[in-house]
Amino acid sequence: MVAFPYSIGVPNIDNTTTRGILMYQSDTSSSSLFSLMPTLPPINDTETTFTFYNNLTSLVRAPHWVPVPLNVDEHMFITVGLSLQRCDTANATNATCLGPLNQRLSSSMNNESFVIPKGRGFSMLEAFFRKVSGVYTADFPNYPPVMFNFMDQSFNNSFDMKLLFTPKSTKAKRLRFNSTVEIVFQNMALIGVQNHPIHIHGFSFHVLALGFRNFDPHRDWKLFNLVNPQIRNTIAVPPGGWVVIRFLANNP
Repeated sequence: MVAFPYSIGVPNIDNTTTRGILMYQSDTSSSSLFSLMPTLPPINDTETTFTFYNNLTSLVRAPHWVPVPLNVDEHMFITVGLSLQRCDTANATNATCLGPLNQRLSSSMNNESFVIPKGRGFSMLEAFFRKVSGVYTADFPNYPPVMFNFMDQSFNNSFDMKLLFTPKSTKAKRLRFNSTVEIVFQNMALIGVQNHPIHIHGFSFHVLALGFRNFDPHRDWKLFNLVNPQIRNTIAVPPGGWVVIRFLANNP
């Protein structure tokens, strides 16, 4: 088996090819197989990468197979992308202000840029368990504040100051135990499209569908695989595209 990373827009990434051999107990093959190498696609081959992702499925009725929950309790639409943070050019080196408009690059989800809680001595999970206030708020939005053409890279949207400079916050989303959650992750092109890996710690989730352009619920639900979708704990949101996941909130 051989593999290397897929990447766009990230300079100086380690593109080392990883190789490994899986051998059955009765196998008598020579280790010289290690020298065999297929021709791999370019590291930035988006079409091949996401065609591969889209063709992965689960083995129905395998030992760890989990059927897709069909009744959804919580729907969320989460935009992910690059944003900006104000840069104090008078007190910062040039290396920290290399984003557009001489500002610092930031990241955001639904126009919120996450800040790790400080000063109270509690993690978010500890604060939730001990009912300590002031560590985080439970008002992370289910939808972005403004719905627009997320793939529009024109000047009007790309340099809308209200969208570019996202507020810093420590916001969480509370879910009822054992509720079924469906999330659409939508990539944005405000500063530039990126390949965003999304991981949900402590969970595996079904990947129902992924695609490019803006997600359209009236059109794209036809792409949903509710029979044997892949189950993962990390999925890459396509650059300039979207992915839909569904999971059971059963891990506090």
